[in-house]
Amino acid sequence: MKNKALLSDEDIKLFRESVCGTRQLKQDTRIWLKPVNRKQIRQRRHELDQQNAEFYFSDEYQPLINQQGTVYYLRKDISHYEIKKLRRGDYIPDLFLDLHGLTQLQAKREVAALITACQQELITCACIMHGHGKNILKKHLPFWLAQHPGIKAFHQAPKQFGGNAALLILIELPEEHSDPVNSK
Repeated sequence: MKNKALLSDEDIKLFRESVCGTRQLKQDTRIWLKPVNRKQIRQRRHELDQQNAEFYFSDEYQPLINQQGTVYYLRKDISHYEIKKLRRGDYIPDLFLDLHGLTQLQAKREVAALITACQQELITCACIMHGHGKNILKKHLPFWLAQHPGIKAFHQAPKQFGGNAALLILIELPEEHSDPVNSK
């Protein structure tokens, strides 16, 4: 049996007298939210990531990269051993991007999309094939890549991945996905 405290008739009468003259409030301030479409949120986040990645590529700024001979770049906080491993072909790229026939603007967008996709898919090495042609993309691509904070290093690709018509790039993964053993 439930133990409920019952009110006496006097208490009920006292309560009714104290609330006499009041009326029930109408609840009209409820805000109805639209259901969340997670697919649209992911798509919008992906678009913003691409725009942010594209923001890093400037034609005005040219970092100090040796254009004579083999093209390579190494971020200051990365070991020189990584360049050696790229040169030897120890890293095997998981994604390939072919820029043949693209304009500079299209190439920038594709490179930005590649970097974003690599970070989302947890891919650390990719290959960008710029080709020989008029050497326009071959000349600009290293400058663009060196400006992006997600690029740890790049080196002219070994012969099996395109030789001097391609670059192998090492991409930094976001901190929540980085290897806990190597980050200590």
